[in-house]
Amino acid sequence: MLIDLGIRDAAPAAVLDTAARAEREGFDGIQVPELAHDPLIACALAGYATERIHTATSIAVAFARTPMTVAQAANDAQLATRGRFALGLGSQVKPHIEKRFSMPWSAPAPRMREFIAAVRAIWHSWETGERLSVRGEHYTHTLMTPMFSPGPNPFGAPDIWLAAVGPAMTKLAGEAADGFIAHAFTTPEYLAEVSLPALAEGRERSGRESTDVILTPFVVTGGDEAERATREKAVRSQIAFYGSTPSYRAVLELHGWEDAADALHAASRRGEWDTMGSIITDDMMGAFATFCEPHEMRSALDARFGAVGTRASITLG
Repeated sequence: MLIDLGIRDAAPAAVLDTAARAEREGFDGIQVPELAHDPLIACALAGYATERIHTATSIAVAFARTPMTVAQAANDAQLATRGRFALGLGSQVKPHIEKRFSMPWSAPAPRMREFIAAVRAIWHSWETGERLSVRGEHYTHTLMTPMFSPGPNPFGAPDIWLAAVGPAMTKLAGEAADGFIAHAFTTPEYLAEVSLPALAEGRERSGRESTDVILTPFVVTGGDEAERATREKAVRSQIAFYGSTPSYRAVLELHGWEDAADALHAASRRGEWDTMGSIITDDMMGAFATFCEPHEMRSALDARFGAVGTRASITLG
């Protein structure tokens, strides 16, 4: 299993330094989430700072953009990295799409299916010069003149990864994407009982032979006891944050933790973000997080997920 470094600070200067350090320290790639900075820009910059490692957005928010803007930015990232880029997409949730990005929201899986197909159609038009003709329920792209086409990408089109938690989006990852990004808020049991069967069903629907599985696991590690304790507290808070979201409730329900899901959601509505971590028990920590020494990280993740995972992205900050 390949090990990537997750980069939370994707400011231009920071991502250049972190990507170069990740390459020096032997990571196989970097993955950049969409937080305070644009992950597509970060991946393009990282391509100039490195020679070997892979880069990926994990994730870029698809519904905050259009297929055309994503196709263009991802094509540029593929050029900048010289073919070492994957476009990781995610839907985000309705309040963020409507209230933060001021973009339309509808049934996410059907919209995402159309979004991915449109991106691929745009790339195909640039590659072949064929007429662009995307006419869907959510997206229409029918104009592409030579001035606005970058032409064929010498490194080919990037892979598309799709992040998913629920079965519908996971099936779509198997059907339409090259890789499935498992949310950090997952467990080996949820992967085995829910995610992987849904992924296989999607592949069967489209005839795809395989789909990469990209994990973003919580890891508790550190050079000494104090550092590990700090990291454990941070991970506990992250698990509480995700567990408070109704969209992720099914993961807790699988383990019989409905009461914890109710308590987390209620605490979030009261704004108790700083204390919600106390609801996460040690059993829950063991289900969601990998505990290991720094030098054992690769072997620990391989033992926990190696049978199903293609690569894992570890965020240590």
